[in-house]
Formats: sequence, C-alpha cells, structure tokens
Amino acid sequence: MVIEPHIHMIARTTQDYERMARMGTVACCEPAFWAGYDRTSAAAFHDYFTHITSFEPTRAAQYLIQHYSWICLNPKEADDLTLAREVMAFMPEFLDRPTVLGVGEIGLNKNTKNEMTIFEEQVEMALSRNSLIWIHTPHLADKLKGTRMMLDYMKGHGKVDPERVAFDHVEEHTIKMLKDAGFWTAMTIYPITKNSPTRVVDAIERYGLSRMIVDASGDWGPSDPGTLHDARFEMRRRGHLPQDVETLFYNNPCYFLGQCEKFKPRPTRPRAEAWG
Repeated sequence: MVIEPHIHMIARTTQDYERMARMGTVACCEPAFWAGYDRTSAAAFHDYFTHITSFEPTRAAQYLIQHYSWICLNPKEADDLTLAREVMAFMPEFLDRPTVLGVGEIGLNKNTKNEMTIFEEQVEMALSRNSLIWIHTPHLADKLKGTRMMLDYMKGHGKVDPERVAFDHVEEHTIKMLKDAGFWTAMTIYPITKNSPTRVVDAIERYGLSRMIVDASGDWGPSDPGTLHDARFEMRRRGHLPQDVETLFYNNPCYFLGQCEKFKPRPTRPRAEAWG
C-alpha cells in the first residue's frame, strides 16, 4: 500500500486516479495551493476549497482511494494582505469539513514581509484549532533563506509542537536542520526539476527514515504521480528491506497524518518498531 501525502489532484485527470489505484495508492492528500494563475477574488478561493473538499473525494472514491485535503491561503498569493485576510475569514468553515486534515500548504514563495505576516497568522489559526500544519518551503535560490526564516519563527514561538508540523519541498541542504529541530520533512519529486527518485533515496540513505515523507506533487507544471512509485522501486532495487520501503511510503504518512482523527488509514507496525 502507498499513501500520496501531497498531490494537487485538481490538476490531474481521472485517469491519474486509475493509475494511482493500480500502483497501490490507497489514500492521497491535497494541500491548497496556487491555481496556475493568480486568482482574481476571494470567491475564487471559496470555489476552490469547495472543489477539493467535496468533488475530489467523490472522484477518488470511484477508484477506492481516500482523498483528504488541507486548507490555507497559499504563499504565492499571500502578498496581497487584503485578499489574504478575506480568504482567511472563511477558512474555518472548510477546516471543519470531514476530510480536511489541517492548515496547509502555508509558507513562503519570495520571502517577502507580507508572505511572512500571512504565514504567521495562519500558524496562529492552526494552533488555535490544534490543527496539523503543512509548510511549503520556497524553491531554488530562496529555499535556504525562507526555510530558515520559518524554522526560526516556529522554534521561537513557544507553542508549536514540531511533531505536528511537516516542511515540504525539502532538499539536501535543508533536511538536517529541520530534522534536528524535531519537525517532519517531506521530499517532493518532479520528473524534470527538483528532487528525482534517485536523489530521494540517496537522502533516505543519508538521513534515515525517521520523520521522513515522500510525495510526487502532481501539480500544474511538468509532474507525474508515477514518480512516487518510481522512488519506491528505486528503494527496492537498491536492496532496502521491504518493511523499510513500507515505512517510508505508507507507515510514515500514517504516523504524521494519523495525528488528525479524520485520517482513517492505520500503520501496519508501531512507530518505534518501524524505525528500529
């Protein structure tokens, strides 16, 4: 069994659900994010949240896949404070829906002051609701700086439990500082840019399985849900134990996401046993 912890199924065809099901995917999680263009109003966000919390679970269920989502104002559209706060005003009604796991993917894009302000306000919303948090780290040259900005804020907050927070889009130069601080890390695979299946398995061999998650994103750009399964095969090809492959691609998502009572899949082994 495989869990896809971060994929934008609104950007995928129904055939992708069928492919994922045939490859063993039993659940997927869709963080709220950019639409491939900047939305023109808060109403567009309301429609988007409605789509990922109502239509996508129904579409996924046709292929025996449980669909979950996260709700937030994404970092690429967080620079407009007025629009951001209009959206945040109705986020709670969606956070209460039965398949919504928490607040995400919040974070930074260009590391601006306004992005950081909205990031902090959404962290406060999550904490006030005792929600899980899924964080988007910036891409390319801004990644290290932005990751440090958010990590310093979260560590200095005083009320943030690292066990309930995952940083996504991590790469080799950001993994260690996040894991050392006790946060979950998620590596996102893209077929052209960012992490490849080979790089992901290299990182697993260097940093271990503990608090590590892998996902395929499947967003608006060049991407493919199959890359998650390519990484799974690469790990098997290198001779890793079957139980370690299962831990990375199924149990670890269960350990993190299962902290939300709405998430139904359960791990096959206790966490301490799985990590040795």
